[in-house]
Amino acid sequence: MTRKTVSAKLIARVGVLGAIAALLFLIPGIPIVPPIYKLDFSTVPVLLGGFSLGPVPGLLILLVKDLVGLTNSSSMGVGELADFLASAAMMLTAVAIYRRHHSRRGALIGLIAGTAVMTAAAALINYYIVIPFYVAAMNMPAEAIVSMIGKVIPAVDSLPKLIAFATTPFNLLKGVVLSVITFLLYKRLSPLLKGEKKR
Repeated sequence: MTRKTVSAKLIARVGVLGAIAALLFLIPGIPIVPPIYKLDFSTVPVLLGGFSLGPVPGLLILLVKDLVGLTNSSSMGVGELADFLASAAMMLTAVAIYRRHHSRRGALIGLIAGTAVMTAAAALINYYIVIPFYVAAMNMPAEAIVSMIGKVIPAVDSLPKLIAFATTPFNLLKGVVLSVITFLLYKRLSPLLKGEKKR
């Protein structure tokens, strides 16, 4: 098999997984902390692609997903940027560990570590990028955002508490859900994703 053939097949797999991820991203998520945090499953194809094809194809799948998401963005792109950064943090961490420990246990440890890194990254992204963006670009005072979330989670009465009691638990839950789905699907889909023939 020539390098050109391998590259064409790799591009095709990235394209298919990117299209699936984009479609999942466009489907309205499940509200977890209304009105701003909704759970979607669009990062699963990114993780599957990262595990089976490598970190760079995983990033390309993620890029396809978020570029398509921009066409239907309600956040002027900042939501897609936040998704790209947080999802990349999870995928790259999980894949790096899985590549060093190529086993089911390695995949599990990678996904657990990826969840922790994504949760930390999302907290920073929300505190330093997402919320300041809404304050500056959409003329929405930080107090209004805090009050909005405080109606759902009474303990939230300041920006740090919003991150601690809303953003962090949400992303922990999201990471766990994504990890469970990816862990259950990967071994079953691995031959197909890698283009391996059944013997």
